[in-house]
Amino acid sequence: MPERGLVGAVLLLALGAAGCRGWTSGKPPVHVNPSMYHQPKYLPQAESGFFYDGATMRPPVPGTVARGELGENRAFDEGKNAAGKDVVHSPVEATPEALARGAERYRIYCLPCHDARGEGKGILAAQGLPTTSLHVDRLRTVEDGYLFGVITEGRGLMPSYRWPIPVADRWAIIAYVRELQHAEQGAAP
Repeated sequence: MPERGLVGAVLLLALGAAGCRGWTSGKPPVHVNPSMYHQPKYLPQAESGFFYDGATMRPPVPGTVARGELGENRAFDEGKNAAGKDVVHSPVEATPEALARGAERYRIYCLPCHDARGEGKGILAAQGLPTTSLHVDRLRTVEDGYLFGVITEGRGLMPSYRWPIPVADRWAIIAYVRELQHAEQGAAP
């Protein structure tokens, strides 16, 4: 008889535990090592009583370069030659892979304003705002470094795409824009 009672208690306990699954609780979870979760720390942009300026976030050491941002190749990273002038031709070869990547990035970042053919008839033009056509003679003959600078810094109504578009993708977009321009002229690329 005591075995039946023990088996019954175990079954009752198992059913009770299974019935509690998914219940929410207002109590915090049990942490075996709470020091990992509840430790003194500063959150970003918080005020600090430790530093004289009252800021928790410290400025980087002068001359610090973020990982991957060294910029040893000025033509690739800035679109400028050694003399500081815009590079005439892209330092990235217009391979089929680069053109495909440029087309993909163009559809994401450029198509809404410049439209699929680059004629400047996107959403801004629909709202009555002037958008540059990529097929004007001035942009057909301009240096690739100039286009790189416009994508990087922005110009007029166009915002800067320095942070959302990596450097290699900016060059891929320029290669794709050149393809669009050649296709519009009816010339072979």
